[in-house]
Amino acid sequence: MSAHRRKPTTRSRRHPSRRRRAARTLLVCGCALVALTGGGAWYLYRDLAAGIGSSKALEGAERSKFGDSNILLMGLDSRRDQNGEKLPAEVLDKLHAGSSDIGGYNANTLILLHVPGDGSQAKAFSVPRDDFVDIPGHGKDKIKKAYGLAKERKQEQLAARGVEDGRHREQAGREAGRAAQIETVRNFLGVPIDHFAELNLAGFHHLADALGGVPVCLNKAVKDTYSGADFPAGPQTLDGGQSLAFVRQRHGLDGGDLDRTKRQQAFLAGAAKKLNSAGTFTDPAKLIKLLDVAKQDVVTDEGWDLSAFLKQAKNLSGGKVRFTTLPVERFGRNHGEDINVVDDMKIKRLIAEQIGPKDSAAPGTPGAPSSPSPSPSFSPSPSFSREAAPPPSSPSVPSAPQDVGGIPCVD
Repeated sequence: MSAHRRKPTTRSRRHPSRRRRAARTLLVCGCALVALTGGGAWYLYRDLAAGIGSSKALEGAERSKFGDSNILLMGLDSRRDQNGEKLPAEVLDKLHAGSSDIGGYNANTLILLHVPGDGSQAKAFSVPRDDFVDIPGHGKDKIKKAYGLAKERKQEQLAARGVEDGRHREQAGREAGRAAQIETVRNFLGVPIDHFAELNLAGFHHLADALGGVPVCLNKAVKDTYSGADFPAGPQTLDGGQSLAFVRQRHGLDGGDLDRTKRQQAFLAGAAKKLNSAGTFTDPAKLIKLLDVAKQDVVTDEGWDLSAFLKQAKNLSGGKVRFTTLPVERFGRNHGEDINVVDDMKIKRLIAEQIGPKDSAAPGTPGAPSSPSPSPSFSPSPSFSREAAPPPSSPSVPSAPQDVGGIPCVD
């Protein structure tokens, strides 16, 4: 009887044991699968990140202290790819960009993004493209021209030496252009530049499409046949072609180019918000897709750990970046071209007060006071027309625009 009673007990003990072993096996296999999948995604991501164009333009440059990072975002008004080849006609049609022979290599978008090492609020400073500044090796000219002037000079030198490889001349010219544009901005602002990212004209289009659209907000409806901008008032999501039209529009805006800088700021704020809300940072497939797109249009400095920055960039969305357009004193003309007349030392003091070294004045600002007076608020961007330039002593700024879900509404 006792033996008969022990049989069920033995079976009842063995059955849960088998189930536990099976569960453990499934768990181990599941973990292994996740690990293998994650590892595969990581290696694929690493390969894609390595495929993004890299540049030595910052080699040996001074770096920021205290863990801070200053990142220069450069948007080229070029209708050509990274090898200097013309963009396909169908792409140009979508971009409303005209011929491949126009646009040159002007850096029409220049934004310095300051990311503090202590985790405090990041700040982004838009440099108006027509600011009249010193360009090393050239003299005073519009700041946007530094890239193209140096590129052309380098290519002419190579051609004079008998270098016939067009692609080699293009790449060497671009490296010279990047170095010159970075040096010009560094000298103008008086702070180190730790990293940079260069985006060509098609990049705005591809980035917006990769994100599934970028949210923006307009205070009023706009229509511009030059850029292709045709948008209603209010919050909306723009696809690739619409995004490019949005950031390029200047005709029909009260402040012209200066209002366009606000469009660029709004686009970046919307893209950062979409990056975060869409789960791009936590979804390997989405991140890989974004990096794959970046290979077409983006060049960064060699050695920049993009994976670390992407984790950091997650904290830059949702209105956590303060955007500022650097002030213009008045407007003028130089050799028949419109220019922005700026006060170099005032710009340096403004930057030093907001993001300069914590223990001294910013580089390039000799004699700057150790305890500077509080700077006036320059955020959001000022809107000045060329017909009504702001007085030099009063770079006043309008009140903040309406904000919808962390996205600034712009005119």
